Amino acid sequence: MQRRKLGKSGLEVSAIGLGCMGMSFAYGTPEERDERESIATIHRAIDLGVTFFDTAEVYGPFTNEELLARALKDHRDRVIIATKFGFKIENGEMTGLDSHPQHIREAVDGSLRRLATDHIDLLYQHRVDPDVPIEDVVGVMSDLVSDGKVRFLGVSEAGEQTIRRAHAVHPITALQSEYSLWWREPESEILPTLEELGIGFVPFSPLLEDAGNLMLAGRPMTTLPSSRPSSC
Repeated sequence: MQRRKLGKSGLEVSAIGLGCMGMSFAYGTPEERDERESIATIHRAIDLGVTFFDTAEVYGPFTNEELLARALKDHRDRVIIATKFGFKIENGEMTGLDSHPQHIREAVDGSLRRLATDHIDLLYQHRVDPDVPIEDVVGVMSDLVSDGKVRFLGVSEAGEQTIRRAHAVHPITALQSEYSLWWREPESEILPTLEELGIGFVPFSPLLEDAGNLMLAGRPMTTLPSSRPSSC
């Protein structure tokens, strides 16, 4: 398996990562999901050289991080774990965005507990919260780096100016955004900005189109609220 460095941060990951969302969320029904098969898939990915595993508190909610912890309990020192915060979760449902400082701290402590680890390798803001300045968000994330709870920072589906403002507070290691045969928008402004600033790009949903249908796999899925990058 080839390896890649995400931007200029020094964080090195496998060229292909494993997004674990569908093991607990979005695809199919809970009855159709098989934890043993999911853990076997994660272990096979490790055997093939995959070191980069992506999850989020909202996947489940919460259960995907717990699943990943069970799968990686004997492999933690060999892998890079990325997780995300940014949604308000009430009674097991997403009820809006929330990147207020206190919520970020609570979310990260919860993720650390569920992942059964003492640090998160790459922490993303899952969606930009228009009610909280990105400088305040990254300021708290930076404090978490200083505290040793997080190693590297990322943002997801952020626009050019948001990326620049975030990076001015603390180096951003990676942007995660949709990029596929059907969604090429990052090529116009986002990719040049990332190259200029030395930020890595982690694309998601290469098989998905805008309506949220699996165009190549032919199966519907539940999608998260979109905040596709604009000029902001």
